[in-house]
Amino acid sequence: MTTSRLEIGTWWRAARGNAPPSVVDAIVTATLIFLGACGDAPASDAQRSSGTNASATPAGESVPVRQSFHMEVLSAPSPVTVAGTRQLRYELLLVNFAEEPLLMEHVAVMDAGDGTELASLEPDSLGRSLGRPGADASAAPRLFQPGGVGVLYLEIPLQGEAPTILEHRVRYRGTRGSSGAAALVRGAPTPVRSDEPVLLSPPVRGGPWVAVYHPSWERGHRRVVYAVGGRGRIPGRFAVDWFRVDSSGRHAAPSEDAVADWHGHGADVLAVAHGRVAAVRTDMPQSPTRSGHASPPLADATGNYVALDIGGGRYAFYEHLQPGSIRVQVGERVQPGQVLAAVGYTGSTAGPHLHFHLADGPAPLGAEGLPFVLDRFEVIGSYGASDVLSGDPWRSPEPGRGGVRVGELPAPNTVVVFGSLEH
Repeated sequence: MTTSRLEIGTWWRAARGNAPPSVVDAIVTATLIFLGACGDAPASDAQRSSGTNASATPAGESVPVRQSFHMEVLSAPSPVTVAGTRQLRYELLLVNFAEEPLLMEHVAVMDAGDGTELASLEPDSLGRSLGRPGADASAAPRLFQPGGVGVLYLEIPLQGEAPTILEHRVRYRGTRGSSGAAALVRGAPTPVRSDEPVLLSPPVRGGPWVAVYHPSWERGHRRVVYAVGGRGRIPGRFAVDWFRVDSSGRHAAPSEDAVADWHGHGADVLAVAHGRVAAVRTDMPQSPTRSGHASPPLADATGNYVALDIGGGRYAFYEHLQPGSIRVQVGERVQPGQVLAAVGYTGSTAGPHLHFHLADGPAPLGAEGLPFVLDRFEVIGSYGASDVLSGDPWRSPEPGRGGVRVGELPAPNTVVVFGSLEH
């Protein structure tokens, strides 16, 4: 079956009425990419080289139809600046529908408009970037058994303007019942959102605070997909856990077991923007000690929380709040910097801290995480992924990463100060 761009555009305009022409054009382009990507082609050496059309097939040569990977982007990305670098942070879902195991060898992310390769993931980087829900921990992460599922966590740096549509190309080999030759599948066309991340005031004041998160952590916010309401979502895609430390890097003194001895416990939690209180939970108790803290069920993982509707389909979430500290009610209007509650130790948490994220709906687990940037903060140090909250002093900032930062999301495990340093 052949379908022209004009036919698709006519159908889509009729279905959507007065949609803007730019939106129509993006959807038509994505649809044509999809229609042209239904088969898997053997990958030649020329096709594997950078800057070539990896799905091109010589004239007159047929493209074999093969069972392989289903590919789907979980949520369309929009550019966000992290530590001075604009990037696209999103996830590619992969499912092996073939009857044999498939070994993933290479993934390329392309600008579907001009064919430019934006990112190339070789075996080592693929192994680090793949999450395999339910897979045997001892199994090779790139090997997908029949029915195997994986999530590829992507951070694509941008040079210049963001592309309008992304396309994904996966090179793989069948490991049983096929010739074993490398094959290529292209697909998962997805539009790139043009809206900029919302600029927020800080959710806490003073410092030092550590922005605790990392995309490679197996059970970090980014890698936990919640299948709530029949759809998988990542509410914590851009979540940050804010832990307060002292000038020596300790997060508690004298006792780590005593909740009241944690430096962040009881700190003011602040509204990040003008908004309306959309949801509040206040009924979760707090253990006075970490050793006495019971692991809650999934429904109680957030602990006490406040959600603010800050407009534009965006909701700001503040979680693990101290019992009795919440000062606002549902429907109340708030101003940036207004005190909402205090940092506590409720829900699923390793210690007193503020969990903060932005999402596209008012449900803590049933919404997609959205990017945001903070209006101003000062970077005074950083930790590695393995030594954060070790109680050791932080390292000096990397060259070009220290000092006052404006309109950014802090890098993972960065030590920051908001306004003046609090003692």
